[in-house]
Amino acid sequence: MSQPSTTLPVPKRPARLVWTLTLLLCAIGLIVAVRRTYELVSPPEHPRFAAGAALNAGFAAHRSLTLLHILPAALFIVLMPLQFVGRIRTRHLAWHRWSGRLLIALGIIVGTSALAMTYTTPIGGVNEIAAMTLFATLFIIFLTMGFWNIRQRRIARHREWMIRAFGVALGIATTRPIVALFFAVGRLTPHEFFGTAFWLGFTLTLLGAEMWIHYSGSPSGSNAEAEEG
Repeated sequence: MSQPSTTLPVPKRPARLVWTLTLLLCAIGLIVAVRRTYELVSPPEHPRFAAGAALNAGFAAHRSLTLLHILPAALFIVLMPLQFVGRIRTRHLAWHRWSGRLLIALGIIVGTSALAMTYTTPIGGVNEIAAMTLFATLFIIFLTMGFWNIRQRRIARHREWMIRAFGVALGIATTRPIVALFFAVGRLTPHEFFGTAFWLGFTLTLLGAEMWIHYSGSPSGSNAEAEEG
């Protein structure tokens, strides 16, 4: 990835709010990844974890596939925010490019493994399968478009597609508070509400990414050339 140079100045207050929400979602995603990894590597045996173990049975049955998904995903959400820090792009352009290439590779692993898990570990049935199939496919498409545009030196377009990809990636973190809310209400079973939670979570973050593109992004025609990434 190359150094974007065509973004417009953004007021500090909205930018801080977006960064705060983004880092919060990244933290949620990391906590989920660490917890899931721990449960797969060293399953808790205490009775109070029995309900969670029942929900995680599909992940436990496909442990290698699950780890192939969550470990690259954890690294992805750690590295991705750094791609949007202007000082890092300016002062460490070589690192920005190489980490960008790594992120593309990680993202493809995350997206393809998510597609595989969609049909092996669903909790919410057909509704969840439909949501995950759509958003995993969009994630791969957005990454591909981001990579293709930077190879064509279309920096503004590259930025837009990568923000969309990041928005989809954060969707899994957004679903967690929604799932918690459904559990708190207690009127539906996980099989009934998981699919709805996934639709809501991923749609919200993707819409948020699209709003940020239009609020902070450069004009569509301003694709200044840059050195090839």
